[in-house]
Amino acid sequence: MDSSRQAEAVVSPRASFLSGLRTGSGLAAASFLLAVSFGAISTSHGWGHLAPVICSMAVFSGSAQFALLAALGSGGGPAGAVLSAALINSRFIPMGIAVAGDLRGGRFRRALEGQAVVDGSWAAAHLGGGRFDRYLLFGATAIQWPAWVAGTALGVVVSPDPDLLHRLGLDVLTPALFLALLFDEVRRERINRLPALLGAVIAAGLIVFLPAGPALVGAALAALVALFRTPARHRQADETDETTAADTTEAAEPADMPERALRSARSDEEVMP
Repeated sequence: MDSSRQAEAVVSPRASFLSGLRTGSGLAAASFLLAVSFGAISTSHGWGHLAPVICSMAVFSGSAQFALLAALGSGGGPAGAVLSAALINSRFIPMGIAVAGDLRGGRFRRALEGQAVVDGSWAAAHLGGGRFDRYLLFGATAIQWPAWVAGTALGVVVSPDPDLLHRLGLDVLTPALFLALLFDEVRRERINRLPALLGAVIAAGLIVFLPAGPALVGAALAALVALFRTPARHRQADETDETTAADTTEAAEPADMPERALRSARSDEEVMP
């Protein structure tokens, strides 16, 4: 049986959720600081006090929200700003497809559970082999969302210098955490090494000509390599699991025969007068 399935069977939902809270706490701390910067910058751009908080509550995506700020700050219209944010958030389409098999319930419930799919939680919840721990996903997101909203509200109210985090070097916390998650994912499964390497090369090449957002979207194309290589691997794993299950059943049957015969003999004795 696959090790990811064994882990899924052993760990209880409550334990997985608490593990998600612990995993997401570091991401939440980094998100909080980044959100303070977003609140401060959006206020300096004339967003007012309420719009940035509502944006963080509804969008909950740092890259998309900063893309909105950049597009509007450079004189672009609302349509162009929304389009740029939508392009960056298009990464959630393949991420949602990947995790869809581990969500539960009808369409509405699955759509609601899918709201927990954010970058750090999605990476932390991956068990390997295309399987995800949904409760760990929920826990990791449950602590990040309020931290993101609270950080935005603090940035709006306090309005610190938008460049403060950069001067203190705190803006590297989020990339560092994502890099740690990437190293862990690559270490667990060799199939992820080639997409990770291609993604880094593509991003490094595109960043010379494009802003960071479109460069990252282009780098996500490297994930298609794993997408095309995974099905054959899954078929082999499934065939191995089926063979193992069949062998276990066949091996168990001879051992059960004496016990069945004994039960049959006792039943015959009880029937006899």
